[in-house]
Amino acid sequence: MADTAELEVEIVAADHFVWSGAAKMVKARTADGEIGILPGHAPVLAILAEGELAIEPVSGSRITVGVDGGFFSVDSNRVVIVADNAQLNDAANAGTR
Repeated sequence: MADTAELEVEIVAADHFVWSGAAKMVKARTADGEIGILPGHAPVLAILAEGELAIEPVSGSRITVGVDGGFFSVDSNRVVIVADNAQLNDAANAGTR
């Protein structure tokens, strides 16, 4: 489980698992604009807009995920993203989990 210096991130699409792991930061586009999440962020529930998620994992290189709507939830350093459709943007991310 993630400590207080990391986020526990889980991304799922309507029909498949996309990615999960520990991260230092998550950025996404919501219906109200772009949002950046760092450890210790206040709870948030937002509608996810079509666009790209950016994840800075604790180890490894930046991960990007294309999404087509859904929702974005943050609570107690846990970020859950449920997208209508989501796809890792490059082959290098395919093995990340």
